[in-house]
Amino acid sequence: MTCSRLWKRLFSILVALVLAASSLILPSGSVEAAAGPRQMENLGRGVVAVRTGAKVFISWRLLALDPAGISFNVYRSAAGGAAVKLNGSVLTGGTNYTDTTADLTKANTYYVKPVVNGTEQAASASFTLTANHADEPVVTVPLRAGNEIKNVWVGDFDGDHEYDYLVDRAGTPQTLEAYKRDGTFLWSVNLGPNSTNQDNISPGSATISVGMWDGVTVYDLDGNGKAEVVLKIANGVTFGDGTVWTNSSDTKQWLAVLDGMTGKLKNYAALPDDYLSVGPLGVQLGIGYLNGTTPSIVVFAKNRNADKSFNCVVSAYRWSGSNLSMEWKWLRGSQNAPDGHQMRIADVDGDGRDEIAEIGFVLNGDGTLRYSLAGSNVVHGDRFYIGKLDPNRSGLQAYGIQQDNPYGLLEYYYNPNSGAMFWQHTTTPPAGDVGRGDVGDIDPRYPGYEVWSFSGIYNGATNTKITSEPTRPYPAFRLWWDGDLLSESYNDGKIEKWNYSSSTVSRLVTTWNYHSATRSERGAAMFYADLFGDWREEVVLAKGGDYSELVIFTTNIPTNTRLYTLPQNPLYRNSMTITGYKQSHLLDFYLGDGMTTPPIPNIYLAP
Repeated sequence: MTCSRLWKRLFSILVALVLAASSLILPSGSVEAAAGPRQMENLGRGVVAVRTGAKVFISWRLLALDPAGISFNVYRSAAGGAAVKLNGSVLTGGTNYTDTTADLTKANTYYVKPVVNGTEQAASASFTLTANHADEPVVTVPLRAGNEIKNVWVGDFDGDHEYDYLVDRAGTPQTLEAYKRDGTFLWSVNLGPNSTNQDNISPGSATISVGMWDGVTVYDLDGNGKAEVVLKIANGVTFGDGTVWTNSSDTKQWLAVLDGMTGKLKNYAALPDDYLSVGPLGVQLGIGYLNGTTPSIVVFAKNRNADKSFNCVVSAYRWSGSNLSMEWKWLRGSQNAPDGHQMRIADVDGDGRDEIAEIGFVLNGDGTLRYSLAGSNVVHGDRFYIGKLDPNRSGLQAYGIQQDNPYGLLEYYYNPNSGAMFWQHTTTPPAGDVGRGDVGDIDPRYPGYEVWSFSGIYNGATNTKITSEPTRPYPAFRLWWDGDLLSESYNDGKIEKWNYSSSTVSRLVTTWNYHSATRSERGAAMFYADLFGDWREEVVLAKGGDYSELVIFTTNIPTNTRLYTLPQNPLYRNSMTITGYKQSHLLDFYLGDGMTTPPIPNIYLAP
């Protein structure tokens, strides 16, 4: 271990011990925590470079546990020659730099060196922009050509402190493929004959990536610095090492943990079989810190009865490093607890332990029902959000929309800790399918995030109507892309910005102009999150036609704003593990116009 890495490791442990001793957690509003710190990924600097005209834009991560006052130097090596420092004085602002002197006819390799107390630290991993590279805000990852890709998951499989990729492949049967971040193929899993039923309501026992049923997640479960793959399995699945899972039943299902580098089965545990006689479960997976310190696998599952009613079971599992065991399960039964299409795993009360939220109910981390929103006339809906939406109100806030609500409820803004409603918008019942809704700070004239579906834009904190329908951005996916603190959006192959002063939408990027990039179902990206570079987010699409590469859109816009990498924020990282009907990721601190410096999260880092 280098002196720099040892120093960073000791520093992260020291910060964790201080936070644990003081039981202090601040992201949701100066609330004392009873648990923590939690272990998080030890990410590298994530250096990335893209050509923009005759210049090169380089960005890298500020890490959550970096010491105050850390600065950076940027280095470039042209065509394998000696590296030269590009900046005159150390960089203390946003973690990005524009190189105006590069010879773009040569391959240019970039890396950064942190500077702490005037002393340069070890160099980061490097990123090479190839000679005569295209002028585009894109990083590509080569893949094997194959069937359509619907979902992508990320995790550090090889322990190099950067994200690698897991992709699904449509087809009969379905398959999964794992790649290193440079496109090196690692392994594939064949989901077998029980993945051929791809109905989005009642899929086959091994089917993944249909409707809201992702059936897969990726995370470093044991904190050894290398991510595992978690997936539901059934009879006929072939793992990455060629072994086949066999069972006399085609309905029974298990949860499996695979080695991220080999795809080999490490261990397994049965999924709940309370409703096995009805058929296999559709499964959505996510990761949360239900005890506040170590990760649990959360399983949200349903199957449909002959009368079209649904059975619902939520369960939690823990991985010991060698064994997988169920911690608890919760059966909805006859309880009036409405669900939707994507769960949220969030610390709603600020005690350091995560809860499990659905659009109409919340479970505590021990599997007990915290509350149901049925008494507030909430029923099924497609989208809801939990995050720090209002900088002037303590705790987290939440916003949801409704589908065919018999009471006329369209959308609502509430306290996710207690379920108390701040406001509701209604119409003459029955309401139609609202379908889409989103949140983000898109108008700095009002405090906190705006919310919008198909009734115009409202300021969430004050319930102030800002525009009337249809004057609004399409309610798609909130995205941080340009250099300011306002939110942009990804919408069906377009990166867009709302111009609040003129009530218009501007197109920033048209994604299909690059590598014939194609999106996934419902106009969504295969994945999106802050994957590398500074705190702005990446959008992961795939090359059209043969799906032979990931086309990852990354910003080329400078910013002076300095924020730590978003995946080291607990709420944001939880959200990255859940696919379902994809929805916007949020944070447990306020990121928007007028924000203050976010507190250090209550974490320590894996090796």
